[in-house]
Amino acid sequence: MKISIIGSGYVGLVTAACLADVGHEVLCMDTSESKIDGLKKGIIPIYEPGLDELVKFNTLAGRLSFSTNHAEAVKFGELIFIAVGTPPNEDGSADLQYVLSVAESIGRSLGVDGKIIVDKSTVPVGTAEKVQERILSVLRQRGVNYQFHVCSNPEFLKEGAAIEDFTKASRIIVGTDAEHVRQKMKECYAPYSRNHDKIVFMETRAAELTKYAANAMLATRISFMNEIAALAEKFGVDIEQVRLGIGSDPRIGFHFIYPGCGYGGSCFPKDVRALLNMARENEMSSLLIQAVDVVNENQKRVLFRKVEAVFKGQLKGKNIAVWGLAFKPNTDDMREAPSRVLIDALLEKGAVIKAYDPEARNEALKIYGERLDLQLVDTRDAAVKDADALIVCTEWKEFRTVDFNWLKAEMRNPIVIDGRNIFNPEDLKKAQISYYGIGRGDLLALERIDSETR
Repeated sequence: MKISIIGSGYVGLVTAACLADVGHEVLCMDTSESKIDGLKKGIIPIYEPGLDELVKFNTLAGRLSFSTNHAEAVKFGELIFIAVGTPPNEDGSADLQYVLSVAESIGRSLGVDGKIIVDKSTVPVGTAEKVQERILSVLRQRGVNYQFHVCSNPEFLKEGAAIEDFTKASRIIVGTDAEHVRQKMKECYAPYSRNHDKIVFMETRAAELTKYAANAMLATRISFMNEIAALAEKFGVDIEQVRLGIGSDPRIGFHFIYPGCGYGGSCFPKDVRALLNMARENEMSSLLIQAVDVVNENQKRVLFRKVEAVFKGQLKGKNIAVWGLAFKPNTDDMREAPSRVLIDALLEKGAVIKAYDPEARNEALKIYGERLDLQLVDTRDAAVKDADALIVCTEWKEFRTVDFNWLKAEMRNPIVIDGRNIFNPEDLKKAQISYYGIGRGDLLALERIDSETR
């Protein structure tokens, strides 16, 4: 098939590369000339494991090409995917200006019957109808009446594992009521649906809501576990034992029940708030989803609260090492990352930070720039040299195995605050390192320090 992808961001580029890799002819279009020029030269604008090789291989094979021309993209593909951003507005609602701008461009360039417009962007319920109406409006202005269909095909890609998620998807959601659209979407995804039929067809609005419901459910599990972790600390219970206890129940399972310092990234925070906004617009109170968001925002401050308690509020001039800046491993994405809340709070209190992340250094420079009190170092070892405390924000693999005797010798004060529970507390105690995790640290000691401070 000939397929056009409008948008060369995270979703668009992954979709384009994966569809090209199974033999489709794919044109990826974006209005950013610098981004498209870079892609033509093999320069990938985002970090995603395996994407670099996939893009280069399929570009050389002639199956993947790039353009800045809307009309060319509309003419090229029998399927036209809209994969542009839907950033949040101030009220949490999804900003559809880019999606609807693409719809207008499609309306201006449409020249034959039968095109299928596929909403791949994460959009609120009813967006497919808005896209259809916007295209029809432009066609009416042109005085033409070409036939087309709009369907919903939400993405379910995890940053850091996007290619595997696309190629080994557990399900492929398609929202449409047109039989010929079903057949075309089956043809598009046939290479990824050979072992068994993974495509789940449903109404368009149901597909749009499914995307938000899935992310809200996963975010709920995270916030729930973080709230239980706080309770575990009050009782002196190790949350890891509780996690194993509930995760072994097949009705619950182990996915997304790891306590930590909060979720971040471009999906969960944005989609939870967009769902809340949809509820408000329909005069509903969504108490559960609202609580998920509130718990998560509070959880992002848990690492700062712990380090502040350890030092009795006296953080001015303290050297703090931070391991991990991205919101999760295998990405350079720092959007809504817990590390940012921690760093902002530490800097406000006058601490001096040395931070290390394998991939997110350039993103951190974009956010914070060059400054004396925040040094972005090139290795994890450099970060902990003479540190008064080490705080782990992201569970990169290279942080998991540490010689704790070495760590103690490197640090000025042997204190570790583990925001992802990647260490065994007993191992640090043996090395005489003070350890504070999430739902498993020495809460009584922290409360005693905190009460003395007050």
